[in-house]
Amino acid sequence: MRRAGLHHRPHGKVGSAAGGVKGMMGRLSIAVVVLLICTVSLLLKSTSNGGARSAYRTQINVEELWNGADSGGWRPSSAPRSEWPPPPRETNGYLRVRCNGGLNQQRSAICNAVLAARIMNATLVLPELDANSFWHDDSGFHGIYDVEHFIRALRFDVRIVESLPEIRKNGKTKKIKALQINPPRDAPVSWYTTVALEKMKQHGAIYLTPFSHRLSEEVDNPEYQRLRCRVNYHALRFKPQIMKLSQSIVDKLRTQGHFMSIHLRFEMDMLAFAGCFDIFTPAQQKILKKYREENFAPKKLVYNERRAIGKCPLTPEEVGLLLRAMGFDNSTRIYLAAGELFGGEKFMKPFRSLFPHLENHSSVDPSEDLAGNTRGLLGSAVDYMVCLLSDIFMPTYDGPSNFANNLLGHRLYYGFRTTLRPDRKGLAPIFIDRENGKTAGFDEAVRQVMLKTNFGGPHKRISPESFYTNSWPECFCQMSSQNPAHKCPPNDVLEKLNNQLESEVANDLNSLSLSNSTGSVAER
Repeated sequence: MRRAGLHHRPHGKVGSAAGGVKGMMGRLSIAVVVLLICTVSLLLKSTSNGGARSAYRTQINVEELWNGADSGGWRPSSAPRSEWPPPPRETNGYLRVRCNGGLNQQRSAICNAVLAARIMNATLVLPELDANSFWHDDSGFHGIYDVEHFIRALRFDVRIVESLPEIRKNGKTKKIKALQINPPRDAPVSWYTTVALEKMKQHGAIYLTPFSHRLSEEVDNPEYQRLRCRVNYHALRFKPQIMKLSQSIVDKLRTQGHFMSIHLRFEMDMLAFAGCFDIFTPAQQKILKKYREENFAPKKLVYNERRAIGKCPLTPEEVGLLLRAMGFDNSTRIYLAAGELFGGEKFMKPFRSLFPHLENHSSVDPSEDLAGNTRGLLGSAVDYMVCLLSDIFMPTYDGPSNFANNLLGHRLYYGFRTTLRPDRKGLAPIFIDRENGKTAGFDEAVRQVMLKTNFGGPHKRISPESFYTNSWPECFCQMSSQNPAHKCPPNDVLEKLNNQLESEVANDLNSLSLSNSTGSVAER
């Protein structure tokens, strides 16, 4: 049915124009509403991501890089933020682990071992470090870490003993024998609460070996993740002489101002792993191929293809060119943390010509005392501490490198210290063009790639980035956060935990005293 008078309006053209204006205003209103909805949605998304600021810069300022990354109002905090009862005096048994690999792979394994003990309510036996197979070094846990500090720092979390206790059976005293188990790689928490726990209760102790990457890094419980951070960044402290030696090197490097550390992963094992052979002599290629055949699974690797997608470690010259393009000059002091570089002086000469102030732990202090303390795990520990304390850290190959990845995470936790993480895939075509004679715009192209990388500030963890490389947001907090999950815990949280622990001990002692008293009365 038509509305009355619809076709009898005077001034039809004016009415038509008014209707058009009304229609336009209606469409504009809808557009404004849609825009508001999109804006609110983006704000909510930003809030749900924890409020991390954009990692991207608009320009590279070297002076700003020396001063550290933007924290976005976050600070490190791995203290519990919910109910976290102390470990009971009676546990389900003893957990032994053997941590294999290099120093930093072992470090992650120790963190996982503490968490596994907490999950199973087990007493942890001081982790064993399988140093002989990798470093030919038998220093062990006692030779690298401060054991007393390790046990004391984790007293609110797990019970730790230095060795399995002895038991008396059939008139003889002997140590508890642990059942050896090879745990599955990246095992979920449920494996420890079922399979491992059942075996522990049956035998009194279990021995998990090897224990590298044997507990999933991504777990739903944020308190478990914070425990990993307490182990990694608070409990695992190197022995005093290692700390003193490292600080001495840092002090000498700082006598002339800022310094940068670089993990130059241009070493035989990494080059063989990556399949990057063609830039070497036939004799050197033969060595790399032999090493690959003996240590890695067979796989057809084509150098040009690997390089084009950023799978090759940066050469020393590429590192130098990258830093110069970013604005670092030849007065920059650089500490090199690396094993023996493959290919010799031919590859180091171009780098040294760009940055003549290159140092390592031997050149900073060539004393016999230093040389005698930097072999094997000790040398790796010194390099780790110097890189942690440096003003800027740059890994040249942070793929399967535990050293680089752990340092990235530690520097993030240590106060968002600047890191330079080259995007090798983005840089590869730029370096290839330069080799082919296309040098125009090289510096600007490098800067544009690096501007899109993270410089050490808080950022969302996206696979394959490891929790040990980026523990944000679980191990960080904000004083004024609107999200309760991100709010900093009270300053007296450790005091409360200590009171809980003392209360638990007092209750146990009272129960024991009452039990003895009851027994004494019964005997009378």
